[in-house]
Amino acid sequence: MPASTRVHKVQKQIHKKKGSKISALHANSRDSQRLQRASARDDKLSRQTVLKNKLNQPYIHRISYILSALPAEATILSIPQTQDVLATYLCRHDAELESEKTSRRPGRPASSREAQLKKIRDSEEKEYNSGFWIPDLGDADNVAKFRNWGGTWGGLSVLKFVRITTDGKRLDSSFPPGGKS
Repeated sequence: MPASTRVHKVQKQIHKKKGSKISALHANSRDSQRLQRASARDDKLSRQTVLKNKLNQPYIHRISYILSALPAEATILSIPQTQDVLATYLCRHDAELESEKTSRRPGRPASSREAQLKKIRDSEEKEYNSGFWIPDLGDADNVAKFRNWGGTWGGLSVLKFVRITTDGKRLDSSFPPGGKS
């Protein structure tokens, strides 16, 4: 339900009960408290939605990159081909990181952008060592579904996922990514 609809439902119920005197509510009345609770619930749900979208964004960027790097004629990718795509994905910030290093004067600390890029690279390399979460590109049906993906988080639920490690192991995974997936 959209955010405005949740509060609007409570306002509508109070309006039916009170008539057109909704602005004449006592500060601590039951109806006033219902409106406050609905508004607080609405704010909480909005904050949670924003936080969830922020946490999901790196996965969406990753999967979008893999989709754009997928060869047009390929119906499936072998594990070495998948590892090549992942290697290009992991190196995507190297040019910017190098330019940040060269623009810095000797003896100066790293810029915040440089530190952020290093942190991203290190966490992705760590994940790749233990198993990088991506759509299963070894299954033709899954690749066909992946090509039709609309770019949304919810659209990923129809895909099968695997974890690919640096030594070439393919481990089945699930959606959404979690600790044991």
